[in-house]
Amino acid sequence: MPLLILGSVGCASTGATLNSGVGDAFPVHPPYYAGAPHTAIAGDTSRIAYLPVEFQRGASQSANFDPRTGAGTPTAALLAEMSAYLDTLMRAPFVSVRLTTPDRGTSADALIPPDVRFGCVTVTGASDDECEVRGDGGALGRGHQPLKLAVGRPSAAWTARIRQSLVGTGADRVLVVSLEVGQMLLRQQGLRGNKELELGTGHTVRLPWLTSLETPVAVLQLTGALVDADGKAIRIGAEAFQAKRTSFIASSAGAQALLVDEDVAEARTRRRDDLPDHPLAWKVALRLLVSQLTGREPASR
Repeated sequence: MPLLILGSVGCASTGATLNSGVGDAFPVHPPYYAGAPHTAIAGDTSRIAYLPVEFQRGASQSANFDPRTGAGTPTAALLAEMSAYLDTLMRAPFVSVRLTTPDRGTSADALIPPDVRFGCVTVTGASDDECEVRGDGGALGRGHQPLKLAVGRPSAAWTARIRQSLVGTGADRVLVVSLEVGQMLLRQQGLRGNKELELGTGHTVRLPWLTSLETPVAVLQLTGALVDADGKAIRIGAEAFQAKRTSFIASSAGAQALLVDEDVAEARTRRRDDLPDHPLAWKVALRLLVSQLTGREPASR
């Protein structure tokens, strides 16, 4: 099991959250959404554009520790499957768009999209983005353990490109969805001390009793933002669907299990046995994310 020593994890920052359109939120339990209320956007029937699903490297750890994303990798395959499924969900009045080609002198690296950040609250003043562990001092373990949901502003170059891409579509908003590795902390529940992880809307998983409460759990998650033509977020959210626990022995040594290619390959086929017809977990997460961010029920299951 690939491990990293805790404290070596860093987070990539792609834009300040100030004036991003949605203020930072600190949900304790799912659903993990912020910004304009779902009821407020549900009545809007205007056209919404959407982009293919992309992988956000370095979302919660050094990009060197993220799964590979090149051609032939499980992550590339999962992204292709997600984008194809998104196409089936986003029927009229939705419209698919792609970023226009950068102008001469504008590099692809300058096209930084809105960065939805979701995961454990980090320790203030720490040299690295270390998860803050809060306990209630009781036998049942951690009580109030909020997560942080925020969005960083896109670059001016990205905003200009998306505005050009929307010309002629009749849309003035765009849905941006990213696949990424996140970090979450377990909760201990009940007299037996069951270890639980609330991955997303209606999705809680139990992990073995000998799992550390202090060691973050790496999760594979979808984050998304509904963004206007000026790059301002209207509503943001997250749905995780796969968790990678660290063994108690490894966590005692100060290490954390990395989420690697094999875990992504497993996530492509893992099903929700708690739901009728046992749908793919990532499909459930993507469908929920689209519905919650756009205020509309997607077309396909």
